[in-house]
Amino acid sequence: MNSIKIRRTAIAVAAAVALPFSLAACSDSGNDTKAAAPAAEATEASTPSEAATTDDQPFGPACAGVPKEGAGSFEGMAQDPVATAASNNPALSTLVTAVKQAGLVDTLNTAENITVFAPTNEAFAKIPKADLDKVLADKATLTKILTYHVVGQKLTPEQLGNGSFETLQKGMITTKGSGEDYTVNDVSKVVCGNVKTANANVYIVDTVLMPK
Repeated sequence: MNSIKIRRTAIAVAAAVALPFSLAACSDSGNDTKAAAPAAEATEASTPSEAATTDDQPFGPACAGVPKEGAGSFEGMAQDPVATAASNNPALSTLVTAVKQAGLVDTLNTAENITVFAPTNEAFAKIPKADLDKVLADKATLTKILTYHVVGQKLTPEQLGNGSFETLQKGMITTKGSGEDYTVNDVSKVVCGNVKTANANVYIVDTVLMPK
């Protein structure tokens, strides 16, 4: 009988000792769950910021041809005023030649907060050579065409969705589109958009715009 009582007493003592540890474990488990929730919320909260950063990057198929490093890269172009930045991008060499021919390098480099719709070499190649040579030799006409590609404010992609803007040439251009697909004057496609320079936003286009 004594041995049975001793065993029962030992079991009761063991259970009493084990109970606080069991309750503590349950309590810790609940705290872990509560701690995990804010962490998850913090992760979710960071998502919009990451999306906003991504949305602010250059976009379009021709962006792949921009040098990855050096003065002609996106990072390099962001350090220079727009005419200088364009001169470091191989895809814009014909435009740079035209800007120099028109004497607009200083005008573009010293302008503040502008948008440039920059035709690629291929865009200029669409113009018959005889006609292009004639335009390049006519400073007044060349200046009108080039300043028609410049808007006196920095335009975001969202503003291009359905926009109408006065150019430095005093004519109007229209834009439409969404996402990464934008068209200027219904004829010229943006092939690499939202490129930043020190004083301008640049949208590289596949067709030279002609003043209306």
